[in-house]
Amino acid sequence: MKLIKFLHKWLSLLVALQVLIWLGSGLFFNLMDHNKARGNTYRAQVDNNIAILPASLLAPKTVLQQQDKPVNSLKLISLLSQPYYLLNHKESLYPHFYNQHSLINAFTGEVKIIDNVFVQALAKATYSGNGEIKSVEKLMPPIADFLKEKNQLWQVNFADELNTSVYFDVGSGRLIGHCNDDKRFVDFFFMLHFMDYGSLGGFNHWQTIFFALITLLFSMTGFIWTMELLKNGRYKIR
Repeated sequence: MKLIKFLHKWLSLLVALQVLIWLGSGLFFNLMDHNKARGNTYRAQVDNNIAILPASLLAPKTVLQQQDKPVNSLKLISLLSQPYYLLNHKESLYPHFYNQHSLINAFTGEVKIIDNVFVQALAKATYSGNGEIKSVEKLMPPIADFLKEKNQLWQVNFADELNTSVYFDVGSGRLIGHCNDDKRFVDFFFMLHFMDYGSLGGFNHWQTIFFALITLLFSMTGFIWTMELLKNGRYKIR
């Protein structure tokens, strides 16, 4: 019985600590500025409409015939007001899962590489602040600001008071999102709330399972202790 009491007391401390973290982080979510939490303080709206006659573009059939690897889908997109064919060579269920893309100039059929210079122009088009670009990096996952992202990303960092970073998919040029110190602060509380102490970007992980087992063990030891007290006559109805 001493072991049951010992486990119950220390497990109660662990469970209570996490419950307090849930309550505190939940209160923060209700009081925080939701506009700042998204990290879009300096995010500008980009018009991706293409005002081009289809007859002036290279035929999709011609583009597909030039490919030396399988193509799952072809889509006409606009980057910096220029039309490109976005080809998917490996398609996953969600965009943030691992995908393989290539960009083809819709006029010439040439392959477009998202390089350092081009991604800076993309970032400036989505940025409305006064900061200048201070660095550009190509990152492999896991990405600290976007933990769910499984693709290689370009990170464009701006020198402003919020330390804004803009992220683009290396293969497709897709804007992943903006991130700044406000969003990183909120992400810290999300990490606490979902017990994502291993920085996995979600709540379906071993830490949640471990805490569930601890809570179950806490409940079982409490039940056994209660039955023992009842057996010893500690609970009486008068």
